[in-house]
Amino acid sequence: MSTAEVVTASARQGKFTKNIARRIRVAGSIPAVVYGAGQPSVAVTVDPKQIRRILHSDSGHNTIFDLSLDGATVKAMVVDWQNDPIKGGLIHIDMKRIAMDKPIRVQVPVQLVGTPVGVKTQGGILDQVLREISIECLPGDIPGHIDVDVSELAFGMVIRVADLPHGGKLKFLTDEDVTVAHITAVREEAAPAADAVAAATPAEPEVAKKGKTETPEAAGDKKETKK
Repeated sequence: MSTAEVVTASARQGKFTKNIARRIRVAGSIPAVVYGAGQPSVAVTVDPKQIRRILHSDSGHNTIFDLSLDGATVKAMVVDWQNDPIKGGLIHIDMKRIAMDKPIRVQVPVQLVGTPVGVKTQGGILDQVLREISIECLPGDIPGHIDVDVSELAFGMVIRVADLPHGGKLKFLTDEDVTVAHITAVREEAAPAADAVAAATPAEPEVAKKGKTETPEAAGDKKETKK
C-alpha cells in the first residue's frame, strides 16, 4: 500500500560512530541506511516523526513511500528498525528501494472478522494461532491486512491458510495447512481438595530432647543418697 508521505533523507558523510549517532539524534534526526535496486548502500539521516507516522499507519512497515535523496526520488519501504530499549523512541532504520514492476515478499497481518458460533452459543474461546502470513506480489498490490470471516467457526472446526481469500494478485508462501484460528474450551480450575490442602501443610517439627528422661522414682532415689 502506498502513501503520499515523502520522506526526505540527507546523506551522511564520514565514518559512522556511536558519538556521531548520538549527535544526530540530539539534533532531531535518526541515522538510517538505504539499499537495494542494484544500487550501493547509502548512509543517511531522516526525520523520526515521518517514520513513526508510516509505521503506525494501517499498512505499517509494508507502506511504500517516496524517498527524496540528493535531488532524486525513489520508492522505498522500511524493512527494519530499532527502538531505544528504555525510552522507546526510534534510534535507527533500514530502508529498501522498491522497483514497482518486480514482485516482493512481505509479511501481512491476518485479521479475524465476526463472532464465531463457538463463542456465541457454545461458550468457547477464539484462539488465533497465526497472526501474519507470508505473501509475494507486486509492491502496488500489497494489502494492509487479509480478512477472514470466522462467524461460522464452531468446536471441531479449524480455519487454515487454504481457507483465506486467495486473490489472483497474491501468491501465498505460508504452508496452506497451517492453522489460522480455532475454538478452544474454557478451562475451569477445580477447587483444591481438602486432602491436597492437608498434604501441602507442613507438619509441626518435633523438638529433639537431649539426655535421658528420669522417672519420679529415680529422682527420689537420688535425693535419698544425698545426706
